[in-house]
Amino acid sequence: MIPEIEIPFNNEVLLLDKPLTWTSFDVVNKVRYTGKFKKVGHAGTLDPLATGLLILCTGKKTKEIDLYQGLPKEYTGTITLGKTTPSYDLETEVDANFPVDHITEEGLEKARLSFMGVISQMPPIFSAIKVKGKRAYDEARKGNTIELKAREIEIFEFDIDTKNFPEISFRVVCSKGTYIRSLAYDFGKALNSGGFLSSLRRTKIGNFSVDNAYTVEDLVEKLKEANQI
Repeated sequence: MIPEIEIPFNNEVLLLDKPLTWTSFDVVNKVRYTGKFKKVGHAGTLDPLATGLLILCTGKKTKEIDLYQGLPKEYTGTITLGKTTPSYDLETEVDANFPVDHITEEGLEKARLSFMGVISQMPPIFSAIKVKGKRAYDEARKGNTIELKAREIEIFEFDIDTKNFPEISFRVVCSKGTYIRSLAYDFGKALNSGGFLSSLRRTKIGNFSVDNAYTVEDLVEKLKEANQI
């Protein structure tokens, strides 16, 4: 029996800092091709306009993906109040403007508290959720009407910084399945205004931190060096 060739970084959990505009699958494909892996998967999608922690599992570790996907996640970012977009972020153009002069510090705090704990959240129509076998974002981009169902999620921590109002900096720790774009939109709505997600970075998944993550460039370089041995 011919022994299987040992592939460097195979059967491991790798932490990546996903760059802006890359899809999660762009990162997976880059690592798979460079590392010559048979199996690579990620534990939780990040939108192209988000940066931050992406957990990749290689080889036998792909069997543990569900475990990592279920861990709480921490994000930081910015919500811009007074405007909305169809995608709830900067993927699409602003489609409506709303007043913000009536918003007070007390109102912001009341809105923040209303999202704490277990809540019902409607996913954005520009999402990867499948409806009758079709991706919601594909149908949304065609202008088709989509019926999505609200889901139960949990917000464990939600901190806001209002010094650059109407841009609100935030940090949120949430359960699996939470859409931060929906949180931004709903936060604006709770203030009788509008809101969209203008920046997003995933900083933690469980106890895994982006501070310990490779950049794509650094990991690709290490994979190239390892495969030359």
